[in-house]
Amino acid sequence: MYAWIFRNLPGPLWLRILTSLLLVAAALFLMVRFLFPWLAEVTHASDNTVGMLVF
Repeated sequence: MYAWIFRNLPGPLWLRILTSLLLVAAALFLMVRFLFPWLAEVTHASDNTVGMLVF
C-alpha cells in the first residue's frame, strides 16, 4: 500500500520524499492531537491497580 502511494505521488524523487514526510508528519500530528486523547478517555489506560488489595 505504501509503495503504491509513493509511486503515485507526483514529481521527482526528492519531491516525493518530501511529500511522504509531510504526510507522515500530518498523520502523526492528527493522531497525537485527536485520536490519542480520545482513546485515553475511552480506555482508561491510566487507571492504576498497583497497591490495591482486592479480596
